[in-house]
Amino acid sequence: MSIEIQSAPAAPLGAADYLAAVRRRDRAYDGRFVYAVRTTGVYCRPSCGARPARAENLSFHVTAEAAERAGFRPCMRCHPGEMGRIDPQVEAVRQACRLIEAAEDAPSLEALAGAAGLSPFHFHRVFKKVTGVTPKAYAAGEQARRAREGLSGARTVTEAIFDAGYNSSSRFYETAPARLGMTPTAWRQGGVGEKIRFAVGQSSLGAVLVAATGKGVCAILMGDDPESLVRDLQDRFPRAELEGGDEAFARTVAAVVGLIEAPGARLDLPLDIRGAAFQQQVWRALRDIPAGSTMSYAEVARAIGRPGAARAVAQACARNPLAIAIPCHRVVRQDGALSGYRWGLERKRELLRRESPAA
Repeated sequence: MSIEIQSAPAAPLGAADYLAAVRRRDRAYDGRFVYAVRTTGVYCRPSCGARPARAENLSFHVTAEAAERAGFRPCMRCHPGEMGRIDPQVEAVRQACRLIEAAEDAPSLEALAGAAGLSPFHFHRVFKKVTGVTPKAYAAGEQARRAREGLSGARTVTEAIFDAGYNSSSRFYETAPARLGMTPTAWRQGGVGEKIRFAVGQSSLGAVLVAATGKGVCAILMGDDPESLVRDLQDRFPRAELEGGDEAFARTVAAVVGLIEAPGARLDLPLDIRGAAFQQQVWRALRDIPAGSTMSYAEVARAIGRPGAARAVAQACARNPLAIAIPCHRVVRQDGALSGYRWGLERKRELLRRESPAA
C-alpha cells in the first residue's frame, strides 16, 4: 500500500488515521483532508458514499487544491472541491438567525423567508435542515435566553419576561420549566425550591461530581478537589436544596465514572441539558461527533450553519456543564492541536487517547 500525504504544514493525522476515516466514511473528517483513487483519477471527501477502493490505490491530500495539482479531478458524487465554500442556503439561514437575535419581537416566517429570497415553505425546510430546529423554535430559544439573562438583574420576574419580548407572562410560564429546568422565580433566586441530588465519585482522572434534577443529570464536573466541585455546583444553584445521593443514585455516578474510563461507550441516562438556543445547537453537534474522532471549532460552526461563529462555539464548549456526556473534549484547534478544556488539558488528552482505535 502506498500512502502519499501531500502537505506543507504537517497534518495532525497519521496514515492509519486517514485510511480509517475513509473506511468509516467519517463526516467529522470532511474538510481536514481528501483522498484520491489512482485507478479512477478522482478525489473525494472522507465521507463519500462511493464504493471503497483498494488501499494500495489511495493517496491522501490535505486540501482539494493539492489533489488537483497532483492531477486528480473532483468526484461528481460528493463534490469535495466545495467543502471550503459557503453554501448560499447556509448563509441565508445565518442571516435569518441574526435577524431573529436582533429583533425585539420574533419576525414572522414570511418576513424571514422574504429576506432570504425564498418561499416560506422552502425557507422553513432549509432552516430546519441547517439548524436542526424550526424558525419558531429558534426564536423561542432566543427569547428564553434573554429571559434567563434578564432574570438575574431585573427588579421583578414580570419585568424580565416583557424585556425578553414575551407579549404575556402566561406564554413564558407555560414553557419555563422546559426552558429553565425550574420556575422563573426559582431560576432568578438561584434555584430556590429546586431539589438537586449529587454525589462525588473517584475515577482514574480524579474526582467526579454528578448532579441530577427530577428530569435527569444536570451536571458532570471533574477536578482534583472534591470540595471545589461541590462549591461549583453551589455557585450554579446557590439557593437550591442540594442533597446527597442515595444508593440508587450511586449507580448513576458509577455509570458516569464508567464512561470516563471508557469514553467511547454510550451513557444511557436521561440528561437535563439547559442552555441558550445556540449552546443547545453546539452541544447537539458535539454529541454527534463519533468516539475516536475530533472536529475543529470552525468545523462545528459550519456543521450548525454558523460558519463565522468558531469563537462562540469555543465559548459554548467552555460552558458545557456535562463533561463526557456532551463530549467537548473532541473539539480541537484548526491545526489539530489541543486547546483549552474546562477540566484540564491533560484530562482532554487522556480522554482522546482512550477513544483512539489504537488504545
